[in-house]
Amino acid sequence: MRQSQREHIDEVLRTGEVGAHPLRRDVAIRDSWLRCMEQHKLDPTAMKAAYILPSERLREHRDRMDEFLHTARFGVETLYRQVAGMGYVLLLTDACGVTVDFIGDPTFDNALQKAGLYLGADWHEANAGTCGVGTCISTGEALVVHQTDHFDASHIPLTCTAAPVYDPLGELAAVLDISALKSPQPKSSQHLALQLVQIYAHRIENANLMQRFRREWLLKLSGAPEFADVEAEHVIALDPNGRIIGFNHRARRLLAEEAGISWREPTRLLGRSFEDFFDCPLDRLTSYTRSRPADQRAITLRRSRSLLFAHALPPQSPPVRAPDASDQAVLPPPLDQLTGGDEAMNHVLSRATRLRNSNVGILLQGETGTGKEFLAKAIHAASVRADKPFVAVNCAALPEALVESELFGYEAGTFTGARSRGKRGLILAADGGTLFLDEIGAMPLALQSRLLRVLSEREVLPLGSTHPVAVSARVVSASNEDLSELVRQGRFRDDLYYRLNGAVLTLPALRERDDLDWLIDRILSRCHAVTGRHAALSGAARAVLHQHDWPGNLRELGNALEFACAVCSDGRIEPPDLPEAVQYRRVVVTAAEAVSGTCDLGAQPRDLASALAANAWNVSATARALGLSRSTVHRRMRQAAIVPPNRRT
Repeated sequence: MRQSQREHIDEVLRTGEVGAHPLRRDVAIRDSWLRCMEQHKLDPTAMKAAYILPSERLREHRDRMDEFLHTARFGVETLYRQVAGMGYVLLLTDACGVTVDFIGDPTFDNALQKAGLYLGADWHEANAGTCGVGTCISTGEALVVHQTDHFDASHIPLTCTAAPVYDPLGELAAVLDISALKSPQPKSSQHLALQLVQIYAHRIENANLMQRFRREWLLKLSGAPEFADVEAEHVIALDPNGRIIGFNHRARRLLAEEAGISWREPTRLLGRSFEDFFDCPLDRLTSYTRSRPADQRAITLRRSRSLLFAHALPPQSPPVRAPDASDQAVLPPPLDQLTGGDEAMNHVLSRATRLRNSNVGILLQGETGTGKEFLAKAIHAASVRADKPFVAVNCAALPEALVESELFGYEAGTFTGARSRGKRGLILAADGGTLFLDEIGAMPLALQSRLLRVLSEREVLPLGSTHPVAVSARVVSASNEDLSELVRQGRFRDDLYYRLNGAVLTLPALRERDDLDWLIDRILSRCHAVTGRHAALSGAARAVLHQHDWPGNLRELGNALEFACAVCSDGRIEPPDLPEAVQYRRVVVTAAEAVSGTCDLGAQPRDLASALAANAWNVSATARALGLSRSTVHRRMRQAAIVPPNRRT
């Protein structure tokens, strides 16, 4: 324990002594120290390591505020760009103090995680003591907790500046926090940080309020006409009868002051009439729209007679929707071409349609061969970015030695063998368009931190360069692995995972789709267009295709039909023209069946043939897989008249 920590612990202990002279002038900090000892029963001599929630529990916290996180994300990223390069980390926590969003320099990951300035960190006052987030939650006010203001001596190098973000009903929704591992000694050095965090907490509140009540009347109020239409201080939501149904925090304080009550009692304001507070009849609200000059939209508070300038926003008309049964018809053509009416696929494509023009990161999940890249290309083609580049990157196929230069590019002369003019890199090549990261789970951890920085700061630093280059690309990623499981195994960064999965679209496996015939006919038409050779599918061959369970999904189906088109005679595909692995229904044997021998393959010759084909007709390997002896497999092959391909005449 360092001397500074011993002195800090002594000061906290003296503050808790009855009748002791208060050493801290800051009442909010002193009260928090007393709460920590008296209410939370924290021991100032026990320095606690930061607590990071397991990924499963963090996911629960994030899921509970999923819609809010999407609304807040732009404000969080914009604020971070204001302080980037100044050593700050930006945290957004929920009302429990758990960090649900985080932007920081990945270079300092280990130090940030150790200090608790990281995704999933619990900063509630009852756990971490006096700190920016926890004390903001306790007081409901914006504040700076600077160095020795912290209760726990392990936190005294930190400076934390936090502001509350309230929901439209006056309940605490989140806390926005700017923190740093090191800072100048004077607490006044954080004054600008305090102003910034309050400004952006206010903007996030307004965005959340206006999104939630877009179908109601919204009244924006400002003290100056020049700002009435730009960034209003006070925003109030009204129902059709003029009752107050929501407000931002500044409007709540304004109304509470007018009503002569505490702002901490929002329920006493909700449901009150607009006319209780403003000297204006409700039916005149339409005269405060933007059609009139702002200086002619003055409105007076009834009690204080204060003058404000209003901007009334009428309710947005709900979008016209076709009936559910015709949802497929309203899909954009590039997306509509991916389905033959399958319900699960239609649901995925409907969500993709709503997301196609947003900046939300999309994670495509599904078994191998389900068409994730086809969907990514269709989302791009259906979006406003359609005339911009679509750049696909297979993260598993890039050589590890070259992956950094391929993704980020490099300056001329950076390394031996580099191009004389340098290289732009795949990320910059996607500027303005879509960057598709296939098999993202295979990306090396070291590269994940660099990608996270690109996504956070929207700029790329090519190898050998000292000047970052701004980049704006919509990121769509794909994986046939469960990324959350990779996070649990430590093979994938949790902060990158949450950055990529703003929306998750899971493609159904081919065996789960009911539009197989449509897919077969579409692939056959494509084969005909490419090869110029027409091939019709017999009923028997189609029945065989329906019996197969397609472990390789669309890719396997496409390969099977291309093979059949190439080998069939007289332009007609019969069962023998299909690949051998498809001709027989694939067997699925459980471990218990294999051990007990209860799987009776003697009665299922097609299953035995499928098992042999899956093991390249190696009888020994098939016997081991099925838990049978080689002689038993040979005997059942004779009984079923199954002949290996190399022995067929």
